[in-house]
Amino acid sequence: MLTYIGSGPYCYSNSLAMMLGPDATPPTAVIETLTGSPFGVQLIGGTMPLFDPYGWDPERGLDAAVPALGLHCVRDAGGTEDTEDEALTRLRAACAQGPVVAGPLEMGLLRYQHGSGTAIGADHYVVVLAVENNTVLLHDPHGHPYATLPASAFAAAWRAETVPYTDDTYVMRSAFTQERTVDPTDALRQSLPGAVRWLAGRDDLPVPPGTLGGAAALEALADQAAEGGLPSETRDLLASFAVQVGARRLHDAAACLSTLGLTTPAALLAEQSRILGSLQYPAASGDNQALEAGLRQLAPTYEQLRTTLEEAVAQGAPR
Repeated sequence: MLTYIGSGPYCYSNSLAMMLGPDATPPTAVIETLTGSPFGVQLIGGTMPLFDPYGWDPERGLDAAVPALGLHCVRDAGGTEDTEDEALTRLRAACAQGPVVAGPLEMGLLRYQHGSGTAIGADHYVVVLAVENNTVLLHDPHGHPYATLPASAFAAAWRAETVPYTDDTYVMRSAFTQERTVDPTDALRQSLPGAVRWLAGRDDLPVPPGTLGGAAALEALADQAAEGGLPSETRDLLASFAVQVGARRLHDAAACLSTLGLTTPAALLAEQSRILGSLQYPAASGDNQALEAGLRQLAPTYEQLRTTLEEAVAQGAPR
């Protein structure tokens, strides 16, 4: 398998990688795989397709990846009554001790990004370096090192009122410390039971009514494509974000499992990535027939992956 190298919407994984520093950072492929994001697919509320597990979101992903890498950090969030000034005071104090991962934020309100200024319900994560002179200095992994934003404008995005998966506001992670040294392959191996649980469909997490997971999600989405075509909002999400990040996650997970000697699950992940990646053009061009065919081809592979990965875990992943 030729390893993909290039850009991709890995905001929380890239933000966490920055916190680790150059001497301790595993590849972002490892970080993303440790979040659990490659191991499932969901159709949120029956309308929003995302190629991550049923009930998963980036906050759950970070909560898994941070300890898996031997790290400890402080997660802080404002309540419903937390004011902008109070949140910025907390952020300023945290930055005085070191960089801070801030997010989720409303990406559409990060006004240093070209074409921004309107909330679009898209989440994002950044690393805040300082809050000085009523200005926030940050590294945005979406291609904006040392970006600046007036503190009030940053706070408007950071409040994350339009991010659907969290009721928390002004979320940040700070005071990162390396509590133990973890080899990336060991971290990946220890994460495999969690990956199996995601693939099996966890029922212990709240999801919006009508949400589907796994093959059922893909079959329902394929039915929508067949019955007059996908709604424009759904197709736009697939074309602008969901396909590319999903294909990247699957490709990276394939590479990670290959390093563990798990050739069969790795090959399945690589095939999933190829199928999903091939849907970028149909999504962008509105070819509903090709979308339907590809989604139905992809649907059974998640159960196949669960079965093979579960067998590998039961037998003990090769060392």
